[in-house]
Amino acid sequence: MIARLGPADVSPAVTAALRTGAVIARIDAAVLELAGPGAVAAVQGLLTNDVEKPGDGAFVYGALLTPKGMIVVDAWATRLGHTVRLIVPAGGREAALAICTKHVPPRLARTTDRTPDAAVLRLAGPRAAAIAEAAGIPLPPGPTRAVRAAAGGVAAEVARPASGAPFGVQITTAAADGPTVESRLVAAGALAAGPAALELERILAGWPALASEVDDKTIPQEVRFDEIGGVSYTKGCYTGQETVSRLHFRGHTNRQLRALEFDAEPSTPAEALPITYLERDVGRVTSIAWLPDGPGRWIGLGVLRREVEPGTVVRVAGVDARVGELPFASVSLEPA
Repeated sequence: MIARLGPADVSPAVTAALRTGAVIARIDAAVLELAGPGAVAAVQGLLTNDVEKPGDGAFVYGALLTPKGMIVVDAWATRLGHTVRLIVPAGGREAALAICTKHVPPRLARTTDRTPDAAVLRLAGPRAAAIAEAAGIPLPPGPTRAVRAAAGGVAAEVARPASGAPFGVQITTAAADGPTVESRLVAAGALAAGPAALELERILAGWPALASEVDDKTIPQEVRFDEIGGVSYTKGCYTGQETVSRLHFRGHTNRQLRALEFDAEPSTPAEALPITYLERDVGRVTSIAWLPDGPGRWIGLGVLRREVEPGTVVRVAGVDARVGELPFASVSLEPA
């Protein structure tokens, strides 16, 4: 499925806030909690990234894989004490829950689906951390860290990702407290926005999404997991590790996620939009967005054959598109 943002989805005000301020939006995500003396070890054996070495308070990105190394669902993992929370896309909720239920013995850790009772808010933009502080929300000591915090009587879990992520601060709280936290952040200077604002930031950051960049045949390295810090090559065994490690140490992927900048609006069918070069099929478009930048322009993401290098002009549904590096350089993506 192709992710698409049109001119009506993201306003110039949102783009301006992503450049110079911050937007706040609630994301459609599932929250799975693993609690118990074996929670960390259990997640360590499932996630592509390392939750043991960073210690208590870690916040890392990774994926749960099939035994053959294909991505089932991507996840943000927060480790606090003997509890690990996995924030996964709503569309991957059932698959993630099935994996945890099957592979994590109850004697080691209890898996609980907290989705109905939780709200996950994300601040994106260069002033994300500054605005969170102005709203009285305690922040972790730095990137890739998380803390339990209380802001105005509201309990929350606050996390900051590594540089380059498509948001600057993540706040997980009770569903009933979500509007209160959002109001505090808006009062401190954040622009309230819908999920489309975070989707635009995701595309600009070159971050893969389930069901668009990621399908049931996607290997982590094909969608920039090396570049975005989503896989560890020094941790112990985890499901699917053999394929991922063999590819890293002995070979390379045949496909790569790339930036696309279109000369005009491409048609967007629901399922597939092939990319051609020299009359040969070389990949597929995965995400398309209208960027209200000056006169505006159409940008996107595509998974292409690795021989199609940045600077190459390809064809998409009768429209020329220039292949580029990721992330896009048009918006500052560094968490403050």
